[in-house]
Parts: sequence; C-alpha cells; structure tokens
Amino acid sequence: MARMRPQVLAHRGASHDHAEHTLGAYLVALEEGADGLECDVRLTADGHLVCVHDRNTKRTTGYGGVVSTMDLAKLSELDFASWKHPWAELDDERPDLDPERDRVLTLRRLLEVVAAQDRRVEIAIETKHPTRYGGLVERKVVELLGEFGWTGADSPARVMSFSYTAIQRIERLAPELPVVQLIERSAMWPMLRRVVRGRWILGPGVELLREHPRLARRLAEGRHDLHVWTVNTAEDLQLCLDLGVKAVISDRPAYLRGLVDALPDDGIDRPEAG
Repeated sequence: MARMRPQVLAHRGASHDHAEHTLGAYLVALEEGADGLECDVRLTADGHLVCVHDRNTKRTTGYGGVVSTMDLAKLSELDFASWKHPWAELDDERPDLDPERDRVLTLRRLLEVVAAQDRRVEIAIETKHPTRYGGLVERKVVELLGEFGWTGADSPARVMSFSYTAIQRIERLAPELPVVQLIERSAMWPMLRRVVRGRWILGPGVELLREHPRLARRLAEGRHDLHVWTVNTAEDLQLCLDLGVKAVISDRPAYLRGLVDALPDDGIDRPEAG
C-alpha cells in the first residue's frame, strides 16, 4: 500500500526563526508553503481568544503578566517579537516594530488570514489547560469557528488538547469537528486508550515516539490517525514516515516542506486536502 506524504503544519508559525505566535511568523510559514498552521489559545479577561502559549507573558514580552487576568488592550501594548532577536536593536537596518505583525495575535485575526488564502490551509488550535475559565475556552473556540462555517467534518480547523475533558467538550459542542487528543507521556496511554473515541486523532510528541518504539508501533497500527509534534529534523521525519503519520507539526516548516517534497514518488502519495 502506498504511503501518504504527511501534511506539514507550522508550529506557532515559522517559530524557529521568527517570534512564535506573531502574525509575522505565520505569514512567513504560509509563504514557505506550509500546509497548515498550529497555534495555542488562551482567553483574556475581557473574553478574547489570543494566540499565546505560556500562562504568563514574561518569556515572550519581558512583562510578567498572567494572560487570563489581562484585557486585550493591555496585551496589545506588549512587544511579542523582540525577545527572539535580543541584539536586533543594535542593527541600524532593523525595521521598526510592526504593530500588526509583532504584537499579540487574536485567533480571529489568524482565522481571517487562513480564510483569505487562495489554497486550502488547515489550522490546528490547541486549548491550554488548566485555566480559570475552564470550558468557556472551548465554547468560545467553537463559536468563533462557527462564524467561519468551520464546525463540520470538512472544516480546515481541528481542535487539540492534552485535556481529555476539553476534547469531550468540543465533541459535545461540535460533534463533527475534527479533534486531536495530545499525548505527552507514555504513562497517559493506558488510560487514554480505553476512552479515546474512534474518530479522534492522536497527537503524540516525537520524543515519546523515539523513546518508546513499542508504543509508537502500537499507535501506528491502531485505528487512529497520528499528528505528531514537534518534528524538526530529517531523522524525526523519517520516523514519522515509517509510522505512517498523517501530519507533522514543525518549528521549521520550510525545511520540513523541502524534505517532504524531495521524497521519491514511488510508494508515497501526496495526501488529498481535508
């Protein structure tokens, strides 16, 4: 049976070279030919979904604020880009901070960018837990996807979480929307394998697959598609190919896209959109 070429999704944008979760990082990933984008979302104090990984903004802005206690206006004042290149201020040719490309990015704005593309671009949205807002995060995500008409089985969006409860919420709110149960540790699988539903996608980390080859083979031989994070090397891509992984999430989408495009045609089919 022919293997399928895996989709390449940009992890927080082209985040190896650009500040994660900024519009600039995502635009670069799209220019580099990424099949899709991946983002983490958190809810602000005034009810906006923003693309931020950490609970606290200290690492990416230098300002130590908790996202869930801040409103969008305050987050919009912060520079989310300069931390990635701390010596850039010494470069006289450095472009000025772009208020759209380098500030906080809302999920709504990212979805608008995806919808505006002249090709199908997929988006994997991870809801972060625990959070003070609990299930409100999933409800807001589904409501927003509904505005774009993206809650059906053919949606370019899929929702991911390490929280089994969060995935259950998504399934109740949008029964046809694709969902991904993320897996970080091998110890999670004995419990999850009893409760994960048949249509759910599994999202193991590539380190788990490397360190637990027997579990990797068991997951690959199961009934669930695999979407693997964070695949940044040729060796890890080969592991994913050997396991029949359907999608890889990478900090280096251009590099991974090049590796996938260079695969021989014999025995490997490019996956259909959707």
